[in-house]
Amino acid sequence: MAAKVGPDAPLASRDEIDDIEVDAFIQAMARRHGYDFSGYAPASLKRRVQALVQTLEMPHIGELTARVLRDDEMVSQVISRLSVPVSEMFRNPAVFRKLRDEVFPVLASYPQINIWQAGCAHGQEVYSLAILLKEAGLYDRCQIYATDFSDEALARAQEGIFPIRDARLYSENYLAAGGRQTLSDYYHARYDFMKLDARLRERVTFANHNLVCDGVFCEAQLILCRNVLIYFSDALQDRVLGLFRSSLSRGGFLCLGNRESIRFAPSARDFVPLDAELRLY
Repeated sequence: MAAKVGPDAPLASRDEIDDIEVDAFIQAMARRHGYDFSGYAPASLKRRVQALVQTLEMPHIGELTARVLRDDEMVSQVISRLSVPVSEMFRNPAVFRKLRDEVFPVLASYPQINIWQAGCAHGQEVYSLAILLKEAGLYDRCQIYATDFSDEALARAQEGIFPIRDARLYSENYLAAGGRQTLSDYYHARYDFMKLDARLRERVTFANHNLVCDGVFCEAQLILCRNVLIYFSDALQDRVLGLFRSSLSRGGFLCLGNRESIRFAPSARDFVPLDAELRLY
């Protein structure tokens, strides 16, 4: 039976209208600018779009869609706000200790070490990795590729400047991760900020890469992508895992976030857990 249309059709709820407008927004971003959000977890994306509309003081999602269709300068702002650059240095210290104790000794067997930090956000984990690699004597043999789909996030990451209020937490994480000195050896404090030593960026390349639609970025011995897949649908998660599989050298390592699992992904058969609890494969 056909759905009722016309003046007697039931009125759509505000929530249903938002769903329609989010679909239109997704199509506009994909067809006009090449950013495909269709594989993102629907509920999470809807909340972030609604929050963006509220922040920009727009009356509804439809106005946001109209703006991104006609205003190219609006797109970078939308991308930066829809990304989720939430991180901290040495986040989940046990993961970094495991990398230091069990992964780095394997990486040491390579004359050249390529590491891909996908979804690097503002760079806290990139610098954490660089510090531990320096202390392990491996940094000069490394090339770290730090990628994100937000140019604004990449610009912040390249600066290596973070609020000094976070220094205590970062220092505690550093020591718990097996740091051998003090974190203050790696930054200069001024006013309300800490600026990380520029030498930590010498072997880091920051680049724009979109996990949703871009292909293999490099061949790597270690890939880190922590707490990014949780925003993707199951199908997109499997696509990205396939991308990582194709990017890793034989015997390479994959490190995911503690809220993520590859258990139900078809691509999981290609990964062997090194520590399933720490999401290290």
